[in-house]
Amino acid sequence: MRFLAALAASLLAQPAGAQNAATLFDQAQRLEHGEGVVQDMGQAAALYCRAARLGAADSQYALGWMYANGRGVARDDGAAWRLFALASEQGHAAGARMLQLLPAAPGASLPACMAPEPALQLEGDSAAPDYGAVPRRLRSLIEQLAPQYSVEPALALAVIAVESGFNQDAVSPKNARGLMQLIPATAQRFCVQDVFNAEQNLRGGLAYLRWLLARFEGDVTLATAAYNAGEQAVAQYGGVPPFAETRAYVRRIAQLYGKPSHPFQAGARASCRWPGG
Repeated sequence: MRFLAALAASLLAQPAGAQNAATLFDQAQRLEHGEGVVQDMGQAAALYCRAARLGAADSQYALGWMYANGRGVARDDGAAWRLFALASEQGHAAGARMLQLLPAAPGASLPACMAPEPALQLEGDSAAPDYGAVPRRLRSLIEQLAPQYSVEPALALAVIAVESGFNQDAVSPKNARGLMQLIPATAQRFCVQDVFNAEQNLRGGLAYLRWLLARFEGDVTLATAAYNAGEQAVAQYGGVPPFAETRAYVRRIAQLYGKPSHPFQAGARASCRWPGG
């Protein structure tokens, strides 16, 4: 019993990125139900929240249940609805059922414990990146097209470097393709017919990046987080989503680009009209 209590305390002391969501969920369940350890609802909620921030649907649901019933936390139906919605979007059947039982609250705030930790805030690196290995033809095309979409070439280069390493034939496990790693839905949204055509891929990716910069008013961290995880994920989590991949992604771009903000074109739309085309 002492071992389990010590394990729970050590898990809470670790940075979220170092933790395993399944371990957190398992220990939270033990604490919630008093299985082999003294029941502690508050500590259970804290561990569920750590796992929920890592994107674990079971923990999002469990924490939502605690908020819906005031178990270990103050009752908050709005926060519960948001948590059930996050779980439901990942196919959690019980989360989907609970959404039908609570008043819809898409504007409600997630629990404060879901916010990014201060230690994970992103900072740029003033060191200039070296793109000397990028083929001259490709770099020239990027520098030519980026301004047409009101995107600084330096930001475009940073995004492409992290997305594909300038490999126009790249394909990710999530079926993102080409230089700017467009998934089929994004390619269709921005009228890209051939994702492996360098110019078409760049135009589609730049159009999306321009739209995201407008959507997040020039905030590079949020715009690039949305490029990686989707704008809905950024909106749902109220900032950079707690996904290790997304956090590493935005850190790397911050290091390469070196600026926290970027000029944006207010009112930019997801349009199929290609400037300069």
